[in-house]
Amino acid sequence: MTTDTPARLLTLLSLLQTPREWPGGELADRLGVSRRTVRRDVDRLRELGYPVQATKGADGGYRLVAGKALPPLVLDDEEAVAIAVGLRAGAGHAVEGIDEASVRALAKLEQVLPSRLRHRVSTLQAATTPLTSGDGASIAPETLTVMASTVAGRERLRFAYRAKDGTESRRLTEPHRLVSTGRRWYLVAYDLDRGDWRTFRVDRVSEPLATGARFAPRELPTGSAAEYLRQSIRPRQETYEFAATFAAEADAVSARLPRWLGVPEALGDGRCRMRAATSEPVEWLAVRLAMVGCEFVVEAPEELVRCVRELGGRLSRGASGG
Repeated sequence: MTTDTPARLLTLLSLLQTPREWPGGELADRLGVSRRTVRRDVDRLRELGYPVQATKGADGGYRLVAGKALPPLVLDDEEAVAIAVGLRAGAGHAVEGIDEASVRALAKLEQVLPSRLRHRVSTLQAATTPLTSGDGASIAPETLTVMASTVAGRERLRFAYRAKDGTESRRLTEPHRLVSTGRRWYLVAYDLDRGDWRTFRVDRVSEPLATGARFAPRELPTGSAAEYLRQSIRPRQETYEFAATFAAEADAVSARLPRWLGVPEALGDGRCRMRAATSEPVEWLAVRLAMVGCEFVVEAPEELVRCVRELGGRLSRGASGG
């Protein structure tokens, strides 16, 4: 419980500066005070010039809105360090104009950082080395800002989008997360017009608009936005079917191959056959079949047959030294 009023006001202000709406009960629990005290503290912040907006109803709460002359930000130690490190990393990032802006902002921030925090920032920066690539397309910082605010506020986002082939379209989405790969930024969102999840390269987005319409978060098909993006941008290879017969029991063969590859069928007489579909390179599959540790015959496709034959020849020559 925060009994010191100035300290409590600073904590309240720090919470309200997060771009989301805070229910009164949640603020009261965070501060360890009553809802009535929260209302009084909000009134004090308004008197100091902070534009705190309140919404009524069961789902109502408080949020800090942008004003013409918003008083200075209030950051705790961890937030200040995180921002300083982020600004240093921003110099040289793929966001258009962010390098120069980061240097200016960092200079201002470090002027007011206590010495103990400046030391933490310098220590962390000295111990890390960024891996960057110069071929990422640049984007406007305000585009990221609008997107981040809609993600945090769970607001529907409308924007113009240019596909890889140059096709232009308008999208209405429920933004889930922004994901950075180091070279590029991506937005993972539910596309309302297409009724499905999509990933959007942020450098192909223009005219982003926060509609103000709130939405209930949907569950991603995968566990995280990063994993969904990884699967979405992974190169798609053509699937092919293969068949191979092994001179071993089905259980023994199955134990030596990836489970997702398929399940061999017992043929009797200590043999089994596997028929499955995969998109893995035939070179990879040829090596995996050879690693089963028994005699086998590839029946299809012909490309895999040739690959196994060539692999066998190289191994034989390597063993004979010729």
